[in-house]
Amino acid sequence: MTETERRLWSRLRNRQIDGYKFRRQVPVGPYFVDFLCISARLAIEVDGPFHEDESDRRKTARLEAEGYRVLRIPVTDIDETLDDVVHGIYLKLTEAPLAACISPPGAAFGDADLPTAWGGNTPIPII
Repeated sequence: MTETERRLWSRLRNRQIDGYKFRRQVPVGPYFVDFLCISARLAIEVDGPFHEDESDRRKTARLEAEGYRVLRIPVTDIDETLDDVVHGIYLKLTEAPLAACISPPGAAFGDADLPTAWGGNTPIPII
């Protein structure tokens, strides 16, 4: 585990985010997920500068096929704005499942408050 992953793990462990339990380095099929919350079906991947796009796409597709939502977080976001990252994870954990929601045509549901780099509409603040 990298130092950045350790910093994030220190905030995910022991049910610190609204009581959700995370596990680290969990095998799912042929892959290992950096952090996984089984009850919320949320997989968190920490993406460093050397991640391969095609490999990441295959891994994401496999996790989604297994019923997990995948949140990919760049290492720089964790290093620079850990509190914002934790808040974004909380938003993902507490959003309603897509099957239970009806959103207007063309609107991305549940991503409005997430940083743009994670697929949301909120710009990442520059400090």
